Amino acid sequence: MITLQELSKILDSLMQVPGLVDYCPNGIHVEGQSEIRKIGMGVSASLATIEQAIALNCQALIVHHGLFWNKDEYPLVGSKKKKLALMLNHGISLIAYHLPLDIHVELGNNWKAAKDMGWSNLKPFGFMNKTPLGVQGKIPRQSRQAFKEKLEEYYQHPASIAWGGKEMIESVGLISGGAHRSILEAAKEDLDCFITGSFDEPTWHQAFEEKINFFALGHSATERVGPQALGTYLQSTLGIECPFIDIPNPF
Repeated sequence: MITLQELSKILDSLMQVPGLVDYCPNGIHVEGQSEIRKIGMGVSASLATIEQAIALNCQALIVHHGLFWNKDEYPLVGSKKKKLALMLNHGISLIAYHLPLDIHVELGNNWKAAKDMGWSNLKPFGFMNKTPLGVQGKIPRQSRQAFKEKLEEYYQHPASIAWGGKEMIESVGLISGGAHRSILEAAKEDLDCFITGSFDEPTWHQAFEEKINFFALGHSATERVGPQALGTYLQSTLGIECPFIDIPNPF
C-alpha cells in the first residue's frame, strides 16, 4: 500500500521536466481515496478505461491523456461529468502525465520504443519550445518494407504509409501520437523516414515533396509504450500491482 501523497511525490520527481510547456496539467487531476493498493495504467481517461479500473478495484488510475485540457470549456457536463462522478463515487484518483511521458528517456513513449527496437546512436529529436519530444537514431540498413513489418510487429498495429523516400533506409525519427506535422523537421534532419501515430491529408504530399518515408502506427498504439513501462517500473519498485488497461482504439 502507498498513500496518494507519497505516490504523487514519486511520480512528480520521476516525470518532472523543468520549464516544460504542456497542453494540460500534469499530476493529479482527480483526488480519490488516500490509500492505494492497486494502480491502473492506461493511455486515456476514457469512460471505458475508468469503468475497467473500477472493475479491477483500482484506487488510482495513471494515464497519458487526462481529463482536463487547456482549451476545455468550463462546464462539467455530458461524458466529462459522468467520468468525474464515477471516479469520485468510487474513490479513484486520476493522475496524468502528457508530454513528460513522451519525453522520458527510460520510460517514455519514444525513447523506450527506440531502445526496445534496438536503434543505435540515439539523440533528441522533435523540438517544441526548445524541449525535444522525440528521438532519432540509426537502424541496420534494410528495406522500408522490412522496417514497416518490424514497426507493425512492435506496435501491434497496421502502418499507414507514404513512401516518398528511398527504398533502403538506415536513419529514423520518432515522435509518438499526433506529431505528423513534424515530418518537415525530420526531412530537414535528412532522415530516411519518420514515424508517428496519426496523419493528415498534407502529410502524403509532404512525404513525396520532401523525399522522406512516413509511417503512422496509430495515436493510441504509439502511446501505449510509456504507460506500460511506467506501470512495470512502479510495480517493481513499489510492490503494488499496476495492470495495464488495454482499451482497443484503432486511431
